[in-house]
Amino acid sequence: MPRLTSHDTIDVDALRVGMFVHLDLGWLAHPFPLSSFRITSDDQIATIRSLGLAKVRWSASQSDVPAPPPAAAPQPAAPAAPSPEEQARAQHRAALARQRESLARCEQQFAEAARECKRAAELVAAQPQQAAEQAAGLTRALMDKMLGEHDLCIRLLGEAAGDKASAHALNVTIVAMLMARTFGMAEADLMDLGVGALLHDIGKLELPDRVRHREDHFSPAESRAYEEHVGHGVAHARRMGLTPGASLVIAQHHEHADGSGFPLKLNTDRMTALARIVALVNRYDNLCNPNLAARALTPHEAVSLLFAQWRSRFDTAILGAFIKMMGVYPPGSAVQLTDDRYALVVAVNSSRPLKPRVLVHQSGVPREEALILDLEKSDGLGIRRSLRPQQLPEATRLYLAPRPRVAYFFEPVRDEE
Repeated sequence: MPRLTSHDTIDVDALRVGMFVHLDLGWLAHPFPLSSFRITSDDQIATIRSLGLAKVRWSASQSDVPAPPPAAAPQPAAPAAPSPEEQARAQHRAALARQRESLARCEQQFAEAARECKRAAELVAAQPQQAAEQAAGLTRALMDKMLGEHDLCIRLLGEAAGDKASAHALNVTIVAMLMARTFGMAEADLMDLGVGALLHDIGKLELPDRVRHREDHFSPAESRAYEEHVGHGVAHARRMGLTPGASLVIAQHHEHADGSGFPLKLNTDRMTALARIVALVNRYDNLCNPNLAARALTPHEAVSLLFAQWRSRFDTAILGAFIKMMGVYPPGSAVQLTDDRYALVVAVNSSRPLKPRVLVHQSGVPREEALILDLEKSDGLGIRRSLRPQQLPEATRLYLAPRPRVAYFFEPVRDEE
């Protein structure tokens, strides 16, 4: 699908049904499920004009109507045909621009969603009903954008905006909802899952800072205090008037399939499907993003640990679906390719994760000019092994710059990237 460029603009007064447009606004600043879409009604045109934009970007090749005739202007002399080298450089620049635009858009959307998540948490104590409405509104926005596309790409973000608590809640929510999407869950269940995941740790608001994150050195009393956040969260859910489905996500997000979790030591049969999803994703994110960054596992290590050592703690079908969606090498994994080059996994197609997209260390090519390589389109090239960042050669580690904290967002799969 061709990308739009900043030069394909049109006055909003010239919009017509059938045009394919892109709205350069914040993710939550317009009512449409997607920022890029084909106009299908006059009502949509009226809505776009009400947003206060003078111009919007549009794609003639993706539109069902021809471009409006341009204003008459003197015709310049035809430029000389570009050489093959100039064409190659132009294509490279265009691909880089698309690559940067895509990442910047995901980072902006994550930042906006993180702010909404933090706002919901801030409202819980004094305005519980408004907090519930805030969480539901964010969940609805996420769901509408997820359901608007067939294939989604799970992106590693260069920067995870927002405080740690909001970033964790949003990470868990996004990955959990993407998993539920693969199961074909009903929209009502997706809403319960999203709201419960966004607010799963809300009970930690009642804990002292020193026990908000469980550590190995905790005394029995400190461990008991930490575990009380689940009960506090259930009490907040009751005050917010959350649905039973969302409330049970909060109540059961630390339970384990084998009955070894807390607070009630429930097993799989007594946990809801939504809670089983959140319990797994919550553990994965805590392994990748612990309170102490020095203890962080790489995404590949986290998946390996969940499967090899902790398989009994999680629902088998849900763990299998998680690995199938995220891949053995989830975004954020540092890897060595079968041709011995080093790379960082930056994106996976959630429907076809075995051949992710990677940023490859290319000597002589500045990092800001490096193109992302799609292994799905690279015959014979794959991943040989995963590496910790410390195992990379120093020049490679500086080039790939793996982040100490992992954050994900999603976007429609683009075939041309």
